[in-house]
Amino acid sequence: MATPSTPTSPAATTASGVDPAARGLQEGLRLSRVEFESRSAERPDLKKVELIDGVVRMPSAVRYAAHGKPHAAMVAWLVTYAVGAPRVHVVDNATLRLEGDNDLQPDAAMLIDPGAGGQARVSADDYLEGAPELVAEVAVSSASRDLNEKLRLYERNGVREYLVCCVPDRRLDWFELVQGAYRVRAADAAGVVRSMVFPGLWLNVGGILSDEPAAVLRTLHEGLADPSHAAFLSGLRARRS
Repeated sequence: MATPSTPTSPAATTASGVDPAARGLQEGLRLSRVEFESRSAERPDLKKVELIDGVVRMPSAVRYAAHGKPHAAMVAWLVTYAVGAPRVHVVDNATLRLEGDNDLQPDAAMLIDPGAGGQARVSADDYLEGAPELVAEVAVSSASRDLNEKLRLYERNGVREYLVCCVPDRRLDWFELVQGAYRVRAADAAGVVRSMVFPGLWLNVGGILSDEPAAVLRTLHEGLADPSHAAFLSGLRARRS
């Protein structure tokens, strides 16, 4: 009697008969952006994978106090600012296409609508393309990459402001693009950094590093009351009309 053949597991092959393991994603793999996006679509279980200069990067698991809480505070700070600003948008962990083989997934970004003079736009297939005005990263295990590979990439592509917050090291770096190169934007005597792109966007550095979101929002509301913010909103409304 013939020995029955062992059935192939449905998970072992795709519809095209290709083993998914051969098309997987792993740290350090070199891929084009097209291939990276194709493989990413096959792995909806992976929530944080990036392509930086053609190399797949897969950050480690996210911790509660070192990443999760400051990430939430950073997003809340940006969203509070954007709520009252027409045509200013905030995105959280959205894939960002930059020039070449680069698909990044910044922790947060804030951008001006292209119709109001912004640099980035949404593609026909619903990806963010081009340089947002501001990008923020909460760094733990990724600190070296955020302050080197990503910094150079954001600088090269014209991201006007770039924030890297590292709570375990009690460090926040705010970079501003000046004549094509990043320079550090320092906090004032009160420990507050003020955005050059988004007037009124003031960040209480001690508050974000010490898990004091109320202090962060108090300082932001002081910035929103500053005359420079009203002038910025007036300009946005004029461009919108």
